[in-house]
Amino acid sequence: QVHLVESGGGSVQAGGPLRPSCASLGFTASIYCMTWFRQAPGKERERVAIIDNDGTTTYADYVKARFTISKDTPKNSLYLQMSSLKPDDTAMYYCAAEPRQPIYVARSRSDYRDCGSYTPGEYNYWGQGTQVTVSS
Repeated sequence: QVHLVESGGGSVQAGGPLRPSCASLGFTASIYCMTWFRQAPGKERERVAIIDNDGTTTYADYVKARFTISKDTPKNSLYLQMSSLKPDDTAMYYCAAEPRQPIYVARSRSDYRDCGSYTPGEYNYWGQGTQVTVSS
């Protein structure tokens, strides 16, 4: 059974840093996407940052140069270093994990599906979320 557990959220003044963490238990896929999402009240869940099994990272435009996603594979942990926080960053932050699907070409696997193509609904493993509140 897979469990993802976030921690490290909190309240901070604008311009400050936070570093939420996500501990993953029981997630054994070797080819995977691990992603931070966020959802503010009354808004849709949106993707913040992705890291795949190779360490390739992708960021939403609104967090580029401010947030850094990283992972510690031996510790089964995912991190989101957040800096220069803005009130608009206030949201519940969730980590999610999903094995990457292989892409087959002419009966032979050629690659794995890009993590950026996965919608939130395609992630099967989610944490309970950690609240981040940024005051002005």
